[in-house]
Amino acid sequence: MSSTLLEVTRSAHEDVERLERLIVKELQREPASNRDHLLQSHRVRNMIDTIISTSHKLVEIYEDKDNARKDEIAALGGQTASGVNLFGAFYDRLKEIREYHRRHPLARVIDPTEEFEELLKEEPHIEFSGEEAFGRYLDMHELYNEYINSKFGEPIEYSAFLDMFSQFHKVPRHLKLTRHYKDYLTHLLEYLISYFERTEPLKDLGRIFSKVESEFEDRWADGKIPGWENKDMDNGHVQSQESVIDLDYYSTIEELMEVGPEKLREALGARGLKVGGTLQQRAERLFLTKQTPLDQLDKKHFAKGFRTSHQNGGSTVLQQNSQKEIALLEAKLQRMCEFVMERIIQTKENVEKKQALTYEEMEAEREEEEVQADSESDDDERQIYNPLKLPMGWDGKPIPYWLYKLHGLGQEFKCEICGNHSYWGRRAFERHFKEWRHQHGMRCLGIPNTKNFNEITNIQEAKELWEKIQEKQGLNKWRPDLEEEYEDKEGNIYNKKTYTDLQRQGLI
Repeated sequence: MSSTLLEVTRSAHEDVERLERLIVKELQREPASNRDHLLQSHRVRNMIDTIISTSHKLVEIYEDKDNARKDEIAALGGQTASGVNLFGAFYDRLKEIREYHRRHPLARVIDPTEEFEELLKEEPHIEFSGEEAFGRYLDMHELYNEYINSKFGEPIEYSAFLDMFSQFHKVPRHLKLTRHYKDYLTHLLEYLISYFERTEPLKDLGRIFSKVESEFEDRWADGKIPGWENKDMDNGHVQSQESVIDLDYYSTIEELMEVGPEKLREALGARGLKVGGTLQQRAERLFLTKQTPLDQLDKKHFAKGFRTSHQNGGSTVLQQNSQKEIALLEAKLQRMCEFVMERIIQTKENVEKKQALTYEEMEAEREEEEVQADSESDDDERQIYNPLKLPMGWDGKPIPYWLYKLHGLGQEFKCEICGNHSYWGRRAFERHFKEWRHQHGMRCLGIPNTKNFNEITNIQEAKELWEKIQEKQGLNKWRPDLEEEYEDKEGNIYNKKTYTDLQRQGLI
């Protein structure tokens, strides 16, 4: 019965609308835990993918490249080769419907809503490694090994690698123009994309990267990419910002030798020349490029595998394109690192924490986290019946109503001196004047916490009252030893002198 093209079209539209309602229903539900939130996002992502694929099929039907839809509409209108026959088309369709129900007398009407409701109950399969802990941390050990075993890397700890793997501007320019560095960036970007798609399935990476590329093109044209500022060609080669040596300032080889062996090495490497030899040999080799273009130098001066533009016409353009590709990879990685920066910090903290634990302690902690996550999920699923909106007690349940009325817990008192802290009930409000929080607030204001300031919760009112007391008694007449109050553990009130004496004697 649903074999006709128009019926398939109607069914596809119905499926799209039903999936849209399910997505709204799913997003209105508050997830109980991080795991539940991740599963919810993947369920919504799967439904969105189904909508997209169904919409593509509908577009193909409406394009009607084979004229099948047009022929079917014409057949419904009774158009035949001999003319229009409306009644004939109607009775043929009626005969087809009767024949279907005759062959299937017990056919059950299936409610598609039930089938789609099952989508809200399924648990998507998400692949995470053990180190990633279901998306809580990053697992970059393979990339770390690739980094420390490369020429552009350095032997550092894994925790230090998590701090500096996104600092691409620290890598020298001549080391960036290698195949190994480009492969490393590609692997790093592939992992971060995979991790981001698994933890944030509702984000559109395509739109993010298109924006990155458009911004990159403008900055690249202006030469404002960090680490790639000086990308202009000079004598047929590319100079990096770190290794630029302006040979116009040097008239002899001896003056050039004063730059130092490391600077000469970087400048030679940026030009593709050999970097070995003594200090004088390096200076002589570099000084040759002052008057002689690179494509006219003898092959013996170049490093192994380097090709000049004369040897390979267009290698300059290829080198520029290679630089741009590497710089674009770095720009994309920078944006990805911004998105997962919180997870990077959590990963580093977890690594440092695990270094102080034994294997048994790590296993026990992992099992405890799983049990805690399950218990939190169960507790959140239980709805607490609290129609009177009573305050919650220490056990997370509403306090008894008689206790609520007895202590006036429904009345809220706020004290600005205590940092706008709220006190529920008159009794708690009266006692807080003798607590450490209020005493500390008064001390910060430079006002003694005496009984004169009871019931004063506003900072401005307290300052005005203290000024009036000073005007009445004089600035030097307040005696803190006798007037400043202290409270012991049992709630007894003493002045400062008595409290200090009893404390020295060990009585309080």
